[in-house]
Parts: sequence; C-alpha cells; structure tokens
Amino acid sequence: MPAKIAVIYYSMYGHIKQLASKAVEGAKTAGATVDLYQFPETLADDILGKMHAPPKDAAVPFITPNDLKEYDGFIFAFPTRYGRAVAQVSAFFDATGSLWATGALTGKFASTIVSTASQNGGQETTHLTTIPYFAHMGIIYVPIGYGDQNLLNLNEIHGGSPYGASTHAGGDGSRQPSELEKGVAEYQGKYFAGIVGTFVAGKAAAQ
Repeated sequence: MPAKIAVIYYSMYGHIKQLASKAVEGAKTAGATVDLYQFPETLADDILGKMHAPPKDAAVPFITPNDLKEYDGFIFAFPTRYGRAVAQVSAFFDATGSLWATGALTGKFASTIVSTASQNGGQETTHLTTIPYFAHMGIIYVPIGYGDQNLLNLNEIHGGSPYGASTHAGGDGSRQPSELEKGVAEYQGKYFAGIVGTFVAGKAAAQ
C-alpha cells in the first residue's frame, strides 16, 4: 500500500504554491498517493482586494482538521510572518484541538516548506517555531538535511536549509522561486515520501 501524503499550502501571491506543486511532483515519483490542499483563508474579501491578492485556485480544496486523519504524512508549506507561520496556518492548527485530545495524529509524519521576503527574514525560525505543534500532536518531524547538494550552492542567492525548501519573495513580492529552489522542493517531496513510504511498508509487514 503506497503512503498517503497531503501537501497543504497557504499562498497569497503564488510563491509558496509553486514550491508546494514541486513537492507534489517529487512525492509522486517516490510512489506516494498525494493530494494537494490549501489552508483556509481568514482574511475578508475586501481586505484581500486591498492587498491585490489574486483569487484562490478553485481547483484546490481547502483542508479541514478531520482530513488530516486520512493521511500518513503532511508537507505544510506557508510564508513566514515575523519569524513564524502566518495567521492562517496558526488558526488552522488551533482548530485541531479534537485531534490532539484523541491522539489522532500521533505517529504521522510532517515536513515544512516556507518563504520570506528577505534572506534573513526568518526562514529557519519559521521551521523551528512550527516544530512545537508537531511535538504536541505526536507528529514525527522530517527535515531534509543536505541530501540535495544544491543547498550548498554559493553561486547564487537562494532559499533552502536542512530544515526544508524555501524561497525569497522580495519585499514587494516580485522575486519568483528560482529553479534551484523549486528543485529543492521537489527533492523534499521525494525524500519525505520515501521516509513515510518505508514506515508504512514496514508497519504493514509487521501486522
């Protein structure tokens, strides 16, 4: 039985969505069954309009807390806000209290993809400040290390760290994810799916 993985993103201007889509591609090459979701929006339409945010992709469903129970692992992809996850992600995590109370996510796996405006905008802190949620839920966090040697590339400015893929959007959002950054996201999807798939196969064989 292949691993079931949900890639769940929040992306106001499309930067994170690009990385999430590459993670989906990578996970599928590892043989996983993969579904793409969005975090629910918390901002009103008039506020989004003032922020010149494009419409959400109607083809990608919004995740619900109960959906999480159906998957072996999750790749969460979202921008940073002052060194931590944006409010939309925090609001969703806060809505999973019943899953915490029942231990419904214990033993599942998670990995994170992030973005910032600048090089020093808090990419690693955003990964780090999300790990406590995983700990409370009993979710096993999977970093990527330096398995993708592109993370060591010093010839260009790029996101990405041993915690996971990331991108720099620029202060005005004009910078798009580079090929290197998208490649790291694809690697992350493949690596994560391989880890989760190995666990799922081993668990099935032990039963």
